Amino acid sequence: MQADAVTRPLTPEHSDAFEAVMGPNGACYGCWCTYFLLPPKERAAMSAGDKHDLMMARIAAGPPPGLLLWIGDAPAGWMQIGPRAQVPQWNNPRRSSTPLPDGPADDPGVWAVTCFFLRAPYRGRGLSRVLLKAGIDHARANGARLLESSPMDHAKQSKSVGLFVGSTAVFEAAGFETVARHKPNRPLMRLAL
Repeated sequence: MQADAVTRPLTPEHSDAFEAVMGPNGACYGCWCTYFLLPPKERAAMSAGDKHDLMMARIAAGPPPGLLLWIGDAPAGWMQIGPRAQVPQWNNPRRSSTPLPDGPADDPGVWAVTCFFLRAPYRGRGLSRVLLKAGIDHARANGARLLESSPMDHAKQSKSVGLFVGSTAVFEAAGFETVARHKPNRPLMRLAL
């Protein structure tokens, strides 16, 4: 673990740090972490600037849509975490993350970890584990009873863009268990809080 790692909820006073993490292009081809917020056609019709503005409005409106990670004074990473209802496309019945009857999307106690993003200099240092540990604590402190994820078992390349959902091994190490497998290579995992 990184001794000088600090995590904080993404509140409006940390918007600049979020922009620093996402970089000038908004990470992952201008996504700005809107992938699970909008239907694909609507998202595809938006520019990176539109997605940026949507995310900034979401941050301003609250509650915090995730956690930011700093290494020392440098913004280093981000994890989207919150109630399932805040990421409507993650609940789509055709996804690996389709909700189960005992964890419905409209239950405010059912939370999800949907995205990770680390700036290039901070990758490969185990920092997604640091973010996930902080996320578990954050979810528990904010009334979550279940925390779910749908990570990737194996990537074709260790730096695959698809790994924005996280690695199954990271979630297993944190105590998550597979509760369903709607698609190959993408379990639905859960941690009871």
